[in-house]
Amino acid sequence: MLLTLLAYGLWTPDIGRPTLQARYLDAPGDLTEVAGERLHVRDSGPKDASAVVLIHGFGASLHTWEPWARELALHHRVIRLDLPGCGLSEPDPTGDYTDARSVRLLLALLDQRGIERATLVGHSIGGRIAWTFAAQHPERIDKLVLIAPDGFASPGFEYGVPAEVPVSMQLMRHVLPRPLLRMSLEPAYADPAVLTDALTTRYHELMLAPGSRDALLARLQQTRLVDPRPLLRSIQASTLLLWGEQDVMIPFANSADYLLSLPHARLVPFTGVGHLPHEEAPARSLVPLLDFLDRPAR
Repeated sequence: MLLTLLAYGLWTPDIGRPTLQARYLDAPGDLTEVAGERLHVRDSGPKDASAVVLIHGFGASLHTWEPWARELALHHRVIRLDLPGCGLSEPDPTGDYTDARSVRLLLALLDQRGIERATLVGHSIGGRIAWTFAAQHPERIDKLVLIAPDGFASPGFEYGVPAEVPVSMQLMRHVLPRPLLRMSLEPAYADPAVLTDALTTRYHELMLAPGSRDALLARLQQTRLVDPRPLLRSIQASTLLLWGEQDVMIPFANSADYLLSLPHARLVPFTGVGHLPHEEAPARSLVPLLDFLDRPAR
């Protein structure tokens, strides 16, 4: 009886899409179909300017880029998307959350918007998607920006082997109280004051979109890392690495692996910053990004 009451008390139901769209959707036209997917995409800035595509990390949404997007859109066409099953994008109807699917989706989005070449900016898992795209479709890339990118094997991941998703994490399908999510988010920030109540609420509510938790778990379960070095070495685009020195999610030490493998990469570290420089230090991290974008492409 006690266990039943405890489970009932922790059970976290979905939040309906109409409610979430009322809170987090700017315009109805931002919900669009791309390659059979119902995606949330924001396309701002001059349409004839150079394009910058922003790809968020695990469990995040396009809202993570808000401070950057406002400034970037003054001189660039800025495209942000929620990956399938994230934010306001609906889950993938095929159930495919592999990197290969994400790369095909990104290519379809560029084609749909009439963008021949773009600068890709990816954070964490979004960084892995970005550098994979750059390696496979170099003709579509101007420049590459990687923020604490995923890709090299770490505890719980081996090359060619599906990721181990602990049972405790799988329980998030049914149990995801706000305090528990906040505890899981806290290590991503070096400065705890950045994780405000409003920011926690946004992450929490968007994870409660129908099908979102299943999609997040499926993305992890379908992840099969490959040795990234051959792909990274093939990338000829100018590349900017941005990394918080206090990152405990993907350690700053990993930046050395990328510098050894990427032919044309430059690293900008940030002291006192964790896994999300664009959220934790948006003004400071935007400076090297704008400088990089202003330089001629290779």
